[in-house]
Amino acid sequence: MKYWASLLLAGQFLLPNLAIAHGPTPQKIDEQIVIAAPVDAVWQQVSEFGAIADWHPLVEKVELPEQGTRVLTLKGKGNITESLDDMNADEHTMSYRLYEEDITVFPVSFYSVSIELEQVEAGTEMSWKGRFYRADTGNFPPEHYSDDAAVAAMSEFASTGMKALKQQLEGQK
Repeated sequence: MKYWASLLLAGQFLLPNLAIAHGPTPQKIDEQIVIAAPVDAVWQQVSEFGAIADWHPLVEKVELPEQGTRVLTLKGKGNITESLDDMNADEHTMSYRLYEEDITVFPVSFYSVSIELEQVEAGTEMSWKGRFYRADTGNFPPEHYSDDAAVAAMSEFASTGMKALKQQLEGQK
């Protein structure tokens, strides 16, 4: 009986620690905005993979080293490289992913993003969905490389870009 009691006691200490030590879990964002503009006008801006700096205020400049790849210089931070996965003009959708990260610039180790546009009564509904992992993929990341930091950075990037695009296309300052 002592053997089973020892096993049960050991299990109380080991099993909770095993559950904690699993590394990062995928995070996600799903941001939407309605822009009072025709879907084709919004698509014209969004679909130019190398022109995101024209409408996104957090992007200082874009370089296009090769077809389907862009290097974003984020204002006051540095560079990250993205790779285009898919562009569908008929469905007004595109997807891309982080190709080369720099966690000191953007606190994620990997992401994939899809942007979808849909004509609605009020104009165009823009959806920006991201799936990603935090910057520090170890079991105990520092706060600035945590899941929360990654979610905040991805949400801010998406919502800031969509709001700026909305203002631009609706003629607001």
